[in-house]
Amino acid sequence: MDFDGKSSLLYRFVQSTRNPVKDIISLKFKTRQSDGLLLHRWGRNGDFFTLELVKGRLLLITNSGTASPSPSGPGSVALGSLLDDQHWHSVLLEHARQHMTLSVDRHSRQFQAWGQLSHADLDPEISFGGILAPGKSVTFQRKHFDGCLENINFNGEDIIDLAKKHRPQILIRGNASFSCSQPQSVLVTFPTAGSRLVLPGSPAQDGVSISFQFRTWNQAGLLLSRQHPRGSTGFVLTLRDGALRLGLHQPGPDPPDLHSPGAGLNDGQWHSVSLTARRNQLSVVVDQVGVSAVHTALPLETHADGSYHFGGCLSSGSGSDCEASLAGFQGCLRLISINAQEVDLISVQRGVLGNFSSLDIDSCGIRDRCLPNRCEHGGRCSQTWTAFHCNCSGTGYTGATCRQPLYEQSCEAYKHRGESLGRYYVDPDGSGPLQPFPVFCNMTDVPWTVVQHNSSALTRVKGADQNNPHWAVFQYEASLEQLRAIIARARHCQQMLEFHCRRSRLRDPQDGTPLSWWVGSTHGTRTYWAGSMPEAQTCACGLAGNCVDSQHLCNCDADQDEWTNDTGVLSYKEHLPVTRIVVADAARPSSAAAYRLGPLLCQGDRSFWNSASFHTETSYLHFPTLHAELSADVSFFFKTRASSGVFLENLGITDFISLELRSPREVAFSFDVGNGPCEVTVRAPGPLNDDRWHLVRAERNIKEAWLQVDLLPPGTHTAPEDGHMRLQLNSQLFVGGTATRQRGFLGCIRSLQLNGKVLDLEERAQVTPGVQPGCPGHCSTYGHLCHNGGRCQERSRGFSCDCELSAFSGPFCTQEVSAHFGAGSSVTYNFHEFYPLSTNSSPHAASFHGDMTLARERITFSFQTLQTPSLLLYVDSFYNKYLSVILAKNGSLQIRYKLGLHEDPDVFNFNFKNMADGHLHHVKINREEGVIFVEVDQKARSQVSLSSGMEFNAVKSLVLGKILEPSDHVDEDTARAGARGFSGCLSALQFQRTAPLKAALHPGRSGRTSVLGPVASSECGARPGVGRVREHKHPRAEHPGAAEQGKPVETGNRRRSALIGGVFLAVAEIWAVSTPGGGPGSPASQAPAV
Repeated sequence: MDFDGKSSLLYRFVQSTRNPVKDIISLKFKTRQSDGLLLHRWGRNGDFFTLELVKGRLLLITNSGTASPSPSGPGSVALGSLLDDQHWHSVLLEHARQHMTLSVDRHSRQFQAWGQLSHADLDPEISFGGILAPGKSVTFQRKHFDGCLENINFNGEDIIDLAKKHRPQILIRGNASFSCSQPQSVLVTFPTAGSRLVLPGSPAQDGVSISFQFRTWNQAGLLLSRQHPRGSTGFVLTLRDGALRLGLHQPGPDPPDLHSPGAGLNDGQWHSVSLTARRNQLSVVVDQVGVSAVHTALPLETHADGSYHFGGCLSSGSGSDCEASLAGFQGCLRLISINAQEVDLISVQRGVLGNFSSLDIDSCGIRDRCLPNRCEHGGRCSQTWTAFHCNCSGTGYTGATCRQPLYEQSCEAYKHRGESLGRYYVDPDGSGPLQPFPVFCNMTDVPWTVVQHNSSALTRVKGADQNNPHWAVFQYEASLEQLRAIIARARHCQQMLEFHCRRSRLRDPQDGTPLSWWVGSTHGTRTYWAGSMPEAQTCACGLAGNCVDSQHLCNCDADQDEWTNDTGVLSYKEHLPVTRIVVADAARPSSAAAYRLGPLLCQGDRSFWNSASFHTETSYLHFPTLHAELSADVSFFFKTRASSGVFLENLGITDFISLELRSPREVAFSFDVGNGPCEVTVRAPGPLNDDRWHLVRAERNIKEAWLQVDLLPPGTHTAPEDGHMRLQLNSQLFVGGTATRQRGFLGCIRSLQLNGKVLDLEERAQVTPGVQPGCPGHCSTYGHLCHNGGRCQERSRGFSCDCELSAFSGPFCTQEVSAHFGAGSSVTYNFHEFYPLSTNSSPHAASFHGDMTLARERITFSFQTLQTPSLLLYVDSFYNKYLSVILAKNGSLQIRYKLGLHEDPDVFNFNFKNMADGHLHHVKINREEGVIFVEVDQKARSQVSLSSGMEFNAVKSLVLGKILEPSDHVDEDTARAGARGFSGCLSALQFQRTAPLKAALHPGRSGRTSVLGPVASSECGARPGVGRVREHKHPRAEHPGAAEQGKPVETGNRRRSALIGGVFLAVAEIWAVSTPGGGPGSPASQAPAV
């Protein structure tokens, strides 16, 4: 049937035609109009659905009668593109209750009808071509369909056949004929920037008029030009930034361009252009909207002997060269008219009219390269005539198709980049579907991941019973799927749950029915409580046998009229996190309950250290075939001493994909998708077979192949524009070797991930000859992360920094150990312990024992004070030799060395400035025999020499603050400063390989220190940004929403500082939690503070 844009057809069917299970509507259409309604069906109470063309796409709009219909609203589904191409397209719509399936040609989408619109709720009539609703008020209008429909079928009923037979079920309005008489436009495609069409002018009495329609994806290109010799004026019509610009082409300075109406004209839709030239005026109309005109002082040539150039390029002047600033038009044209006479493009094709170059006449070769959208993770697709591009901003991903994650997969991975504690975005499944989300990373030896929820405060419950229970729903900073991904990767997870009760039982004593319970990630009711395990179905006190009533397995089940609690840690990973808490026994007289749920804490990353060692070239691990048809990515670490070897390989009949160490300095990524073998290589400046871990990441998609090793510049290979795209594999995936058992890899591979999923190398290695699970040796790679004298120690899964000999602490020995000294305080560090050397003596005492002579010292420390004079440091020996560092009365720094037995001390004054100014200052003293190097605040440097003595024999002790036992061999200024001591902050004190201040603050480590007076650990010496919490912000970060009614509400603001101070204190003490025994006067009997 032919619909002329004004006609429509209404089909009314009897109830027997309705399918009780689902309705099926099918049809075919073709049109050259981008907009028009195909079918519409009403329902009850204003319900309906509409199927229509909108900008060449098919839109199905469902409406439940509660909102105004909108093509961009939540009830709309789009499918197809460029459907106004004058070709037949098949449509199938299936509607079963609330489920709908829309198919256009070979593409389908399944979805839920908006507002639960069921096929059984719709009226027994359907209109085609327009909305035909006799007796009904139509509150919205749609453009009628202008084109042809055929094979219209509803539940097996041929609608067109019924219309031909004039059956009463059919009502036709307007001129609809039973044929397809739509005029066929001759289209022409400009496939390259060099394509051009030259048409002669035609006679006209008053100027020239040209009209045509075009469609393109390109933002720029030369559409139409007319150039004239002999000093006359021509014109140029170009597309720039998606808008038309009309300019004059004449001798002299470049005339200004005129910006014409219309913007975003590179949207792939047909746009009409009408250009008129009369005498000294040139005007253009775009899409029949607005008129733009430009005037010229020179006459416009309008006689018929000129020619019109579509596409191509402008001449640069003399010769045939083109201007490089503007390429020719790439796209399609139709309905070209010159002076109201339509151009016969078939005559052009036959060579009878005009001439052309590199054109495809009688077709439009435009393609929608953004359908389907190959940009992943919400990347926005744009395109040109030859390619598509992905805008990945704000997605958390990068790469040609937004597949490469910007964020690490765990806190463990951030730690091994050397990051300190703070808030980070993690992406546990890498290139998988889960979006990155924020967590808090506590960088201990094995990092903790902390995920907060919307209610960390203690919440009190009264008045709840089984008929009206109290429900608390916890919303985390991540979705349940994201939390499950974190938990799956972690070695251990836990969550603190406090439940306080007074006559509020957990179970009914009669039949054991749960009265309070919690719900975890699997949505099942959990009746075991903190400190217990699922199979026990009890509380921690029941396992320990110390409940307040031995007849019950939980404190709260004793039903006592005083406060007690069942508190502890939930650590069964499969049930975490806690998503709900339900209390149903707080309505009896004097009955009450209170609860508090801690954040989700997960430690470590099992996947990060999952590794295998390959010992023979013929051994390999095998896994299922890699799914890599259109895109795939792989990442892993390797270390080896071998010069070459295949990391992984997967084969098809002719296709393949492979990653290998080609040579000691080169990694190669090879594949074939049917376009011939392709290879991407990355060459390192140094050897990669250095027995250190190296990271390899590779990706192949329909746009490019990409390979990166460590942080070296990546290698890329661009895919051909119209080549084969699908990688067809059918063999097993071989890891560490090949199917031929040749060129196998010798070394270690760990953390192997394909398409965001971790392959368990250790599990396969346990049953594979020549391969062993695990791989030792990590300090060669990560040892540089241990700073300030910290020593790297190997662990079975990773490494740790031993800060024993460093003046710093923390996971990387970067956190200054600082102390605040009060007035009169003193710290003495004895280099000799107060007992004979034995197997229990520390190595530090042995290093200074007896007549050990020091010819050099290295001393570093920081201080902050307002007191003068002050003693910063004093080192004494058994031979009356000493070193003192003081602040003089004027605040200048003084260093005094007495290394001779009879001479006076050498006194060195460093008048850099008054250093008793309340600011933190950093001092480095380095003696090399008789030469002393001093550096203050990392910029002021000085070098001095001793006058006598170069040996510091038998060092006895080091004093900070007040000298408690002054010696008569000490000079007056040192004695005066020692009598006053020091008041302020001392930090990061290192003397050779000892840390006296650190030893004083941790006296349990040795018996060498003594402390007198107020000396307290402090963060006064912490440098900005070191050891502090850092917030890594991202525009997609979401904050937990406000608590809804019935949920526990926090008291006050949840501050990040509270997170650091509270959460990680809980981490440190979590294993020490014990369930109180209850009873009067005990902590368990006190009411919780709410």
